[in-house]
Amino acid sequence: MEAADLTKGALEKGAWRTSSHSGSGGGGCVEVADNLPGVIGVRDSKNRSGPALRFAPDVWRAFIAEVKSGSFDVAP
Repeated sequence: MEAADLTKGALEKGAWRTSSHSGSGGGGCVEVADNLPGVIGVRDSKNRSGPALRFAPDVWRAFIAEVKSGSFDVAP
């Protein structure tokens, strides 16, 4: 899976949204920007000025499909 740091200029152009599974308690969450040309940006919501990862859109869609299918669920 390809991932690389986005430049600060590209980050500023991102329309970042917080995960819908994020609570209001300030826990560990991610933000996603899907309006960047040819990439999906992902960053830590607690460190918005820090580094972000970029993924090819098809790779991101495959990852999301696996998450939704329960592939990464851990039994209690």
